[in-house]
Amino acid sequence: MAEAFVHSQEIEADARAVNASPNGEAQISVQSEEIAIGVIIGRTSEFFDFFVYAIASVIVFPQLVFPFVDRLTGTLYSFALFPLAFFARPLGTLLFMWVDRRHGRGTKLTMALFLLGTATVAMGFLPGYAAVGVWSAILLSALRILQGIALGGAWDGLASLLALNVPQDRRGWYAMIPQLGAPLGLMVASALFAFFTAYMSAEDFISWGWRYPFFVAFALNVVALFARLRIVVTPEYTALFENRELKASPVLPTVGREWKTIVIGALVPLASFALFHMVTVFPLSWILLFTEQEIARFLWIETACAVFFIFAIIISGVLADHIGRRTLLGIGAVAIALFSGLAPLLLNGGDAGEIAFMITGFILLGLSFGQSSGTVAANFAKDSRYTGAALTSDLAWLFGAGFAPLVALALADKLGLIASGLYLLSGAVGTLAALALNKELARRLD
Repeated sequence: MAEAFVHSQEIEADARAVNASPNGEAQISVQSEEIAIGVIIGRTSEFFDFFVYAIASVIVFPQLVFPFVDRLTGTLYSFALFPLAFFARPLGTLLFMWVDRRHGRGTKLTMALFLLGTATVAMGFLPGYAAVGVWSAILLSALRILQGIALGGAWDGLASLLALNVPQDRRGWYAMIPQLGAPLGLMVASALFAFFTAYMSAEDFISWGWRYPFFVAFALNVVALFARLRIVVTPEYTALFENRELKASPVLPTVGREWKTIVIGALVPLASFALFHMVTVFPLSWILLFTEQEIARFLWIETACAVFFIFAIIISGVLADHIGRRTLLGIGAVAIALFSGLAPLLLNGGDAGEIAFMITGFILLGLSFGQSSGTVAANFAKDSRYTGAALTSDLAWLFGAGFAPLVALALADKLGLIASGLYLLSGAVGTLAALALNKELARRLD
């Protein structure tokens, strides 16, 4: 840790130098646009890591790590490892909040992003079952847990700072900005895998081609680290974090004081987080396992349709500032509930149905997911905002998204594709319940 601390000090010094004015003095203006750029770069890097693993969990790991069972069972085994990162995220928050209090936000970010990049790139060197037997699955599980710990530590508070540092009538617009990292990360990851699967033989792809997207992740994390350090370590932003009381507080006391807000905050985005994997990971597994289509083709469709995801996120910012964020989240949850019954029919409806499924799903996801960031920051007591918002994000991803691919595929296998919509419906019900039960949250979101 000491070595990482010294190294991070050097990086922070470089970041301050980059952010200095030509005469060597630190710039003192605090612009929300600057925060937004740092947030987008950071989130794109994190989501790229996320989607590289997610796509590989469908098209690589069942063959590489679980070749001793049929392809469907291997995919279910692969999806069973998927939630490990989400279970580990709160542990990462606990560990790295301590680092934040002892050594500062810059040191915490440096350590977390290097851990994230190292764990992800190490997956690119993963030996298969044919080489090391069951140790392949054990190594993959350990690296997935390290990814989750690192993601918990990568929380920088910039999304909360952005939400709290803009006028009340513009909070919907700025709340959507961090979410743009999801479609951008998805598009890059999907395009990379589409390219390799389309232009390589199946044998070469499973042998070595799939590893390259994991190597790209480390480079993106380094870029994201400098982009975020440029903001969080400068004196003016440090002061702004402190003025907004966005400082690390001990995790367990924060949970004791703010458990109700954390739980409600984790339930609010359930609909969008459940839909998140239903239009990204699950359809990929369905196409691969139950149709004769080429996987590269569907990856290109996913890449192209993600453009609708981007536009819908942007539109969510406009709508939220006109009709209220809570109202938009409620409408989105109802629409997702209706889509849960229609989605399986579209996905099983041939080429036209698949494209309609992807476009409709991404539009609904963008409108809802676009407002799921920073929705509860103002509800926490000032001295609990930073840690409370991090824990809320951890739990929302765990309950809303962590089990989605596994549950949806298992339901589709046992009860038919129509049953996969049940998980999506449960997320919509959770969101509506959270919005209805917490009047204080409703008052603050509008």
